[in-house]
Amino acid sequence: MLKTKTFVKKTRKGGILKVVREHYLRDDIWCGSEVCVECKDVHPVLEQDPCMESNLCTYPHYLIPDTNVVLHQIDILEDRLIRNVIILQTVLQEVRHRSAPVYKRIKDVIHTKEKNFYTFTNEHHRDTYIEREPGESANDRNDRAIRVAAQWYSKHIPDSAKVKVVLLTNDRLNKEKAEQAGLIAFKCEQYIKSLFANPELVDRLALSSDDKNEITSSKILFPEHLPMHQILAGVKSGKYIQGTFRANRDNYLEGNVFIQGEGDESTEILLQGLAQLNRAVHQDVVAVELLSREQWVAPSAVVLQDDGPKGEDDEDEEEEEKKLQPKKSAQAARKPTGRVVGIIKRNWRPYCGMLTVSLIKEATRHLFTPADKRIPKIRIETRRAETLAGQRIMVAIDGWPKNSRYPNGHFMKDLGSAGDKDTETEVLLLEHDVPHLPFSQNVLSFLPKMPWTITDDVMKNRVDLRHLVVCSVDPPGCTDIDDALHCRDLENGNLEVGVHIADVSHFIRPGNALDQEAANRGTTVYLCGMRIDMVPELLSSNLCSLRSNVERLAFSCIWEMNHNAEILNTRFTKSVINSKASLTYAEAQMRIDDASMNDDITKSLRGLNKLAKILKAGRIENGALTLSSPEVRFHMDSETHDPIDLQTKQLMETNSMVEEFMLLANISVAQKIFDEFSECALLRKHPSPPTSNYDILHKAAKTKNFEMHTDSAKQLADSLNEAEIEGFPYFNTLLRILATRCMMQAVYFCSGMDSDFRHYGLATPIYTHFTSPIRRYSDIIVHRLLAVAIGADSTYPALMDKHKQSALCNNLNYRHKMAQYAQRASVAFNTQLFFKNRGILNEEGFILFVRKNAIIILIPKFGLEGTVFFENKDKPSPKMTFNEEVPTLAVDGHTFNLFDPVRVTISLDASNIQHQKIRMALLEPVIPGVSVPPPDTEPEAKKMKLDR
Repeated sequence: MLKTKTFVKKTRKGGILKVVREHYLRDDIWCGSEVCVECKDVHPVLEQDPCMESNLCTYPHYLIPDTNVVLHQIDILEDRLIRNVIILQTVLQEVRHRSAPVYKRIKDVIHTKEKNFYTFTNEHHRDTYIEREPGESANDRNDRAIRVAAQWYSKHIPDSAKVKVVLLTNDRLNKEKAEQAGLIAFKCEQYIKSLFANPELVDRLALSSDDKNEITSSKILFPEHLPMHQILAGVKSGKYIQGTFRANRDNYLEGNVFIQGEGDESTEILLQGLAQLNRAVHQDVVAVELLSREQWVAPSAVVLQDDGPKGEDDEDEEEEEKKLQPKKSAQAARKPTGRVVGIIKRNWRPYCGMLTVSLIKEATRHLFTPADKRIPKIRIETRRAETLAGQRIMVAIDGWPKNSRYPNGHFMKDLGSAGDKDTETEVLLLEHDVPHLPFSQNVLSFLPKMPWTITDDVMKNRVDLRHLVVCSVDPPGCTDIDDALHCRDLENGNLEVGVHIADVSHFIRPGNALDQEAANRGTTVYLCGMRIDMVPELLSSNLCSLRSNVERLAFSCIWEMNHNAEILNTRFTKSVINSKASLTYAEAQMRIDDASMNDDITKSLRGLNKLAKILKAGRIENGALTLSSPEVRFHMDSETHDPIDLQTKQLMETNSMVEEFMLLANISVAQKIFDEFSECALLRKHPSPPTSNYDILHKAAKTKNFEMHTDSAKQLADSLNEAEIEGFPYFNTLLRILATRCMMQAVYFCSGMDSDFRHYGLATPIYTHFTSPIRRYSDIIVHRLLAVAIGADSTYPALMDKHKQSALCNNLNYRHKMAQYAQRASVAFNTQLFFKNRGILNEEGFILFVRKNAIIILIPKFGLEGTVFFENKDKPSPKMTFNEEVPTLAVDGHTFNLFDPVRVTISLDASNIQHQKIRMALLEPVIPGVSVPPPDTEPEAKKMKLDR
């Protein structure tokens, strides 16, 4: 059957256009049920005996959820108990339009065979398709379509089967109309609570609007959000500003709204206090009203202490908010300040954390404290609070009424005992959105079949470089070896230098499931003692890894250089290599330094090292920055995998040697792919920081009578090189650490979507990532572009589409950022494990930052930062005077300056099991009432020496 609809619309030029829409209807669409005798379905999905024990439905039944049930109760639908569900095409289309994440989740459920979810295309079935009536809203039409489909199923399924159809809807009017039509209809909560012996499923119910009204007070705590039409009109007229809200990591009562401008330009509007935040949650897209300049305030210099979970009493939080009240500050320190007037888009996600059990006996409503301090506490309802106490759990937000201090939410999942290493790792991965499930069989099916060999067909378009003395230099224990190097003398007196990179793109072809999975993961994530691969292990640690004494496919960048490291010629080729050695940085350094060693590998390394020094000197001369960041390395117990030693990473010449040639390869490849594909080259840039970013660096340098020039990277590099203090060698490192904090994030971008390519930190006009395709998807795309450029492979449409490339870059930037955060969190967790059984240690450190109520200390020995607070809730606070301009903090007469040496005690504070942290307390200088007396740590110190 064919239904047509004709209408006319005006064109931009004022003409009339006749539009005809055709809608095809069929009478051969199957119902999907095993009990059906009419449909000739060869693969029915809905079971013959769909048994879900319920005191409401004492008969076998299929469920038909409406759109809002799918949108808001997806956690319920995903549960293994819920089976034999009919998802209507109407519902699926609405969900797809309203929530991409929920759409993906319901599609995954539909594809899970044991769940028996069937998609019924009611919009194309002759008996269930309906047209919208005059004056009927789209929402009302869809509700009617759902009822019509449910009625059809009720009549279609034979009475002899004794299987009923149950409509689930939380819409009161929809439920009433369904019952009037003779349908069985229940509210979702009503149905779930009727199921036998499943209290956890009841906990996972998202709160309905009725429930939300029950648990809020009558007191209005927040301003009303403006309706969407008013927000959009205000944004269009310029009255309101649209941006993304980012909560402060150190202070949940403060945040910024980030507003993206043209190109790299962006601005931030400061928000302070609960009323101005107005129920915005980290990463929400909000509408902000900019306050008058007289109302602008300076960002708070207060660091809020985390003293463990608090109950329902809000007094402590109100006290903390009082600390944040704007004080008179210099006009220059004030920032554009605003208030949230409405929410444009909620970007809520499931949150990990712990339950704070209510002190009220037999209470069912409790507060959940998220692990991410930027997220507010969430009020949830559960009857399993005693069981969940001490557990890490996952919770979703359902809504945030204006008369509730906290958002309302529901329990989703129990993750395990807090403090357990596996549980904490799972939390870490979930909180940073790191894809970490095992690779699916579909993905694995695209791996090469073993045993794998290099065939004559593979050798086409490749150069045989197996004769070259190629070797790799990597950290100890590295199995995913991306890169290898060689250097040899040429007959004309010049040098040939080659960078050989694993040819991952040979094994991962565009568009298949393996490629899509790698693109989604974006990067390999390295945690302490654990690696989450971007590609399956067969590739990452075997077929692609450039291990020694095995033949491997590579993509080679080969230069002819003179002895001054000047490039005379560059060529790119697909190749086959056979690495002659897999060395660690220390092993390579030992070969270079040992004059008695003169084998071909060692000669190659010495040649590379000599050239690398010249290349580095040239980069620095051009203005490349050499910054610093305290990095640590853990030594793990081979059995328990717990950290047994912690030390800062020691860099050698060979680290720099490898880095220089990887940088050079990336620059050479960037220029090549841009020359060939100016509109769709995937490049990487590092924007220059805004002038204001350098404020802390200028202030810090002035404390030691140095002046930082920051108009260009070259000026900054020169200023840092000159900032040396005799007798204080670590000062320059501290200054470089601060300079690192001033930098912007480097990002991937598509050349056709941007005009500023420059990499500020490397002082190069163009750059990309080519050298690590085993662990970065960006490099796979660059390999494909380069292969097309040299005629070694064919192109495909998405590779030449700048909009798709740009969207891919956005995902890669996000995955890269979250991987960095996950890695830092892993270091923090393992640092806590290290100090857990060490008692109290005394260490020397330096003041890195000064705040209004605290100083932040860096311990060079461990690369560890910690905060010393000068407030104690159990004692009167000392007299403190904070000077933001210098900056300094005077505490009872003693003034703390940036970079001052201090001596502190270090211990693990486990009083808050969710937010365990390293606690520091002053030993020297001694501040009466603040400093701690030196503890008796001699036995522990002796024990530490024995452990090492």
